[in-house]
Amino acid sequence: MILLDLFVTFAKMGAVTFGGGYAMLPILQREIVDKKKWVTDEEIMDYYAIGQCTPGIIAVNTATFTGRKVAGILGGIIATLGLVFPSIVIITVIAALIHNFSSLQVVQDALAGIRVCVCVLIFNAIVKMWKSAIIDKVTLILYLGILAASVFFDASPILMVVIAAVCGLIVRGRGPASGSGSNSGTGRKAAGKGARA
Repeated sequence: MILLDLFVTFAKMGAVTFGGGYAMLPILQREIVDKKKWVTDEEIMDYYAIGQCTPGIIAVNTATFTGRKVAGILGGIIATLGLVFPSIVIITVIAALIHNFSSLQVVQDALAGIRVCVCVLIFNAIVKMWKSAIIDKVTLILYLGILAASVFFDASPILMVVIAAVCGLIVRGRGPASGSGSNSGTGRKAAGKGARA
């Protein structure tokens, strides 16, 4: 049953992933793109982008989008519940015990190791997103401009997202539109010739 498969798949990811939404991105890629074939590379990149721009954790938003595509609205709800359910259980248990164990050196050492692992997972996600997003000179220039605005000018993330969206509409929207116009013009000429014949 697809709903059960959605719940179990996302619950497994939610149970074994440390470090929050970004650390889950490579695992999401492997499970729902490479293994399950529920979405394509392009679709999951769109989900990442939209999930980053909307309220909530990017991994949870991605789960919702994926579930919605696979099994409708109910699928989106089930996938989301599957992803967050293990976290709710684990965090509830940890919250009850954290004050008793957080001061132990072995716990602090373990958390230090986990932080290193999370950095690697996030870097891996960035590399995969780079390969799919930076595809030509235009996207490279846009990336460098937004990077400079973020690092040197502390620009608002909302403003950067809006500017990037507008640039995408202007640059990317121009190609297909002009191409389709050319094709339709060619079609009209052909139709005219056929009518005259």
